[in-house]
Amino acid sequence: MSLTRSLVLLLPGSLLLGACAVIEYDEPEPVFRQMVVVEQQPLASHRFVLPTDGDVVGELQVIRARYEDTFVDIARAYKLGYDELVHANPGVDPWLPGAGTRIVLPTQFVLPDAPREGIVLNIAAKRLFWYPRPGPGQVAEVWTFPVGIGREGWATPLGTHRVIAKATDPTWVVPDSIRRERAAQGDPLPARVPPGPDNPLGRHAMRLSLPSYLIHGTNRPDGIGMRVSHGCIQLFPEDIESLYGMVGVNTPVHIVDQPLLAGWRDGNLYLEMHPPLAEDKRDFAEQLQIKVQRHLQVRLGEIRPLDRGLLDSVLSERRGFPLPVLEPAADIPTVIAKARPVVNVVAAAVADGRPVDAP
Repeated sequence: MSLTRSLVLLLPGSLLLGACAVIEYDEPEPVFRQMVVVEQQPLASHRFVLPTDGDVVGELQVIRARYEDTFVDIARAYKLGYDELVHANPGVDPWLPGAGTRIVLPTQFVLPDAPREGIVLNIAAKRLFWYPRPGPGQVAEVWTFPVGIGREGWATPLGTHRVIAKATDPTWVVPDSIRRERAAQGDPLPARVPPGPDNPLGRHAMRLSLPSYLIHGTNRPDGIGMRVSHGCIQLFPEDIESLYGMVGVNTPVHIVDQPLLAGWRDGNLYLEMHPPLAEDKRDFAEQLQIKVQRHLQVRLGEIRPLDRGLLDSVLSERRGFPLPVLEPAADIPTVIAKARPVVNVVAAAVADGRPVDAP
């Protein structure tokens, strides 16, 4: 015969009621367990083996913020752009996320629909992809870095171009249009800015066949991942240093504007949506239908019904990370719940002045 015991719990508001709440249960007594989340080491978020039969690389990760963390610090520590973090974490204050707040790191990517050669820049995602040519016995890879792009009115032009020159410690020859703009703002610039901490090109620059446009570093890394330039493509100082050493003259540079991306991984179709640039007036609901149908027809030879609510959330939420939309499909909360919990390395990155290299 089992005995009935009482477990006394002090519930919120019980003091106001003047009594304790009593829960009765039959033996055996329940066992209360607290789930322990084991944080793992961060995965590299910038260098991946190129899929031979797929379009998605990386893995979504999450960290717990410290009180002093900001999105600017988190972005640089994990090789992400500021806007990427903002879009992936709606409702979180980017300047004071709060101690213990879960921060989604959008470190999974659908590769742009562009030739997988040289450099591909997707201005909608504010992200650059580099496809180095593998040597004998090497596997094909893709490297990716967040970038700052041209602000509204100074949009980075689309099209296919080439790297025509490279320079270390470049002198910035200031275009007349920028000098006029800055003079009108009461902040005149000289005709030439020599190398050094005041040079906005940073330590490395690659000139494009597109006149007056560069891929370069920056002396203001807080702007990476945003629309901050006069059309040039800016990278974190450590990222341009890596890219500069790998990219040769005559490398092709494909600049595309693809807020909506679709690609395959392990037999599932993934969709990734970024907020379009302010001047982009395309109908993405129509684009989504066309893109999904094309991918299904080419890959599977048939059109399958998909969860309309899930597709609508891709368009409306615009989180900037991929969602699987075939069986097994997953909505945003499910994908985030399955994300890899990783160690917060922001403190070490800030102390060193640059990101901690992921293993």
